[in-house]
Amino acid sequence: MLLLSVDSSAITASAALTDGERIVNYELLNKGLTHSETLLPLIEKVMEGHSFKELDAIAVTAGPGSFTGVRIGVATVKGLAFADGIPCIPVSTLEAIAYNFTNENAVICAVMDARRMQFYNALFRAENGKITRLCEDRAISADDLKKELLQYDRVIMAGDGARLCLESLELKNAVLADGDKIYQNGAGVSSAAQGKPLIKAEKLRPFYLRPSQAERELKLKKEKNK
Repeated sequence: MLLLSVDSSAITASAALTDGERIVNYELLNKGLTHSETLLPLIEKVMEGHSFKELDAIAVTAGPGSFTGVRIGVATVKGLAFADGIPCIPVSTLEAIAYNFTNENAVICAVMDARRMQFYNALFRAENGKITRLCEDRAISADDLKKELLQYDRVIMAGDGARLCLESLELKNAVLADGDKIYQNGAGVSSAAQGKPLIKAEKLRPFYLRPSQAERELKLKKEKNK
């Protein structure tokens, strides 16, 4: 399957063109939250030598993550897919992170900073080249996450909240992911997308674990005005 995989859910932006397990083209940018300017050129660079009409599907991280980044990624993929009737595959950002570690034998703690000492998190077991999900995506406090992680022998922390989380938890059984493996990327999105159902572009939606700050403030304002 010729698959374009896209991520813009955090500070990095990435895209990969894969044919089965083979990576045809891959790009990763770490220039901050400028995805509205950089994502489409990044995708076009990855697609050099190939037509969008050749694609069997487009995968994208649909959340959790930066509200703006997730919306940009989903909207960009919807636009590209809708034009040529290309099926889409929504992927969990946290699951995409876990697929950076198929060569490890450890519990992968995929964690993104949700502010207010909460984290977007999911746990996965990496073993013998396979990734197994241990819990659903969730928003969890640092204290609750620490209690859960204490039961494992070896934990690898990855994601844009990994460094902050590790410093907060002070766990002796956990280490920070090496180099760029700490970030979600197009190759991980591609791996996480394998075997998942295809959907039409118009059904592709962002996935949020909690309301945005603007939505929370609006709700609070309405409650005060009652």
